[in-house]
Amino acid sequence: MLFDGKAIQCTLEKSGIVKVNFNIKDSGANVIGKLMIDEFPAALEAIENCQEKKGVLLKSSKDHFIFGADVTEFVETFKASKDQVKQWLAPIHSLLNRFEDLDVPTVTLINGYALGGGFEVCLTTDYRLMAKEAKVGLPETKLGIMPGWGGTVRLARLSGADHAIEWVTSGKQWSAEAALKVGAVDAVVKLDELEALGEQFLESCIAGNLPWQERKKEKKAALRLNKTEATMTFSTSKAFVASVAGPHYPAPVKAIEVIEAGCFLERDEALKYEVEAFAELATSEVAHNLIQVFLGDQYLKKVSKKLTKNAAKIKHAAVLGAGIMGGGVAYQSASKGTPIIMKDINHSAIELGLNEATKLLGKQIKRKKIDTTQMAKTLNMIQPTLSYGDLKEVDIVVEAVVENLNVKKKVLAELEEQVNANAVLTSNTSTISITELAKDLKHPEKFCGMHFFNPVHRMPLVEVIRGEKTSEETIAQTVKYALQMGKTPIVVNDCAGFLVNRVLFPYFNGFSKLIEDGVNYLRIDKVMEKFGWPMGPAYLLDVVGIDTGSHASKIMAQAFPDRMTMEGKTIIDVMYENNRLGQKNSKGFYKYEIDKKGKPKKLVDSDAEKIIQSVVKNELEVSDEEIIERMMLPMIFECARCLEENIVNTPQEVDMGLLLGLGFPPFRAGALKYADSLGMQSLVELSEKYISLGNMYQVTEGIKSLATENKTYY
Repeated sequence: MLFDGKAIQCTLEKSGIVKVNFNIKDSGANVIGKLMIDEFPAALEAIENCQEKKGVLLKSSKDHFIFGADVTEFVETFKASKDQVKQWLAPIHSLLNRFEDLDVPTVTLINGYALGGGFEVCLTTDYRLMAKEAKVGLPETKLGIMPGWGGTVRLARLSGADHAIEWVTSGKQWSAEAALKVGAVDAVVKLDELEALGEQFLESCIAGNLPWQERKKEKKAALRLNKTEATMTFSTSKAFVASVAGPHYPAPVKAIEVIEAGCFLERDEALKYEVEAFAELATSEVAHNLIQVFLGDQYLKKVSKKLTKNAAKIKHAAVLGAGIMGGGVAYQSASKGTPIIMKDINHSAIELGLNEATKLLGKQIKRKKIDTTQMAKTLNMIQPTLSYGDLKEVDIVVEAVVENLNVKKKVLAELEEQVNANAVLTSNTSTISITELAKDLKHPEKFCGMHFFNPVHRMPLVEVIRGEKTSEETIAQTVKYALQMGKTPIVVNDCAGFLVNRVLFPYFNGFSKLIEDGVNYLRIDKVMEKFGWPMGPAYLLDVVGIDTGSHASKIMAQAFPDRMTMEGKTIIDVMYENNRLGQKNSKGFYKYEIDKKGKPKKLVDSDAEKIIQSVVKNELEVSDEEIIERMMLPMIFECARCLEENIVNTPQEVDMGLLLGLGFPPFRAGALKYADSLGMQSLVELSEKYISLGNMYQVTEGIKSLATENKTYY
């Protein structure tokens, strides 16, 4: 044994091949953290000092190679200065260069995932061999950073600038076939043949049958591009990537600039540009926020894993109420492998639900995600019925009938009599109290909320709502089903609107108040879209449905009259009275025409502008900054209340709920993380500035305490 560490082990075989095994002994996963970084110098020194070595083989004992860097360990590093980050990177680059420059051939065996820093390690060797099932990629731009351990420089020299740009800027994971096609790996074989092939490659190198020395020279040299080709490649790709990424996500374009800056330089000089750019991005607020989103996602997975530790698999589900929502739930369940019964009281609703599922599957075929056999298999998992009798053996039922308290109560009471004693009942209500819905049930402990967001197949969030008498077993089973459906569940305690709708309607109220004060709705939409929302509040109301918005706002006002009751009729009420329902009847704040792709295209409508003018009470001068403040403060304060009232347990769950359920700008990481960036004392002062507009601008006691103690949510 040349080196026996806790993360890296090196052995010298009789053949003269040194096998370097990445295997963190006390963990199920290989990740690059302090342990691996600390051991690498000693392991490399042992390899360099081994006089008998003829070649080096990198491998892993896990079912993957290396997942990448342990982001949790590097968060604090990225909070340092730009120069300190560069100082942290320098020795890592030195080590990887020394390894790449060994005077013997080197080969990596990619047996499973090799991502980020893990793939950058692979790129240092002369050859890479990959198992058929393995995946590789450089996902760093999704975190607001870029490859920082030589990925941009080495991949460009192996695969060419075009392919390197695509791989780095997309952040995608790539199959073995795709990697072989662009020259990122040199061979693809079955997993059980990988190590033998690696040894054969090294033996061929040692025998002089493979030009490993030439490969080393190529990887250290400049790119083989003339100046005209380079200009076309980089100018075109920067323009395209900038248009896709948008102004709030600088990392993809910065990565292209690095590849461009180093294209006519040798490796060591080109790497200096990568180090500089990485340090700049890693210390930016965008990177900090996107990393927080990643950590928030990991946190939700841990919570769900803990909750479902003892939960049995849902073998058969049912949805009560067909139509668009029921069809969406049925499609999602069946497409992820859980058979589902779709029950309604009439054939036309059943047909509508089946048509919705068929339409969604048709789109999958069009995109070549599935074939007709898979479509048929999925549709066969959806069993339509008009009879309660077919629900006797299901494990869980999603009630998705009309959003009316009395109708839902009646249906749930009937349903309880028809299912088996162990079945979990859930309601897809968006605003109605779960505790109230459970009052007429004989077993309220077997009932909870399961709130899907529209469209079901696209929106990742499911709110699982705990009623006053809901058992933990019921919550566990519902979370289990959400996970089986490929959704991200967040458990919330019962209140009107739960989490997402509760914090959305103060935002809409802020919009209504701005309209009353004479601020143009087109300008508000433009400012909030520039802030980072995928659509402004007027456009969002059209998409949600103005009838839905009007109905829900009344429920919210009834539940929270002190701050959600608006004086007189709001613009939402007036639009509803004028039968302007949004996209569902092609007229709301905007009017809609179907474009060539069959999607609704929004257009300015003079009729809408006349209606809007009817609710204007003032003509105030309001700056863009004040529009943002007046829109965002009510949402931030309501998020704070949800946390303070234990509706949700942690800031991470609040913020991830907004990201997954509302499309909150990821580069801002959520309302409470955004609140941190503003500062608690600033929020107290802004509350004082706007409190005359109503109690929705009243700062919470929790925020006041954080301000006094100079603390933040994160």
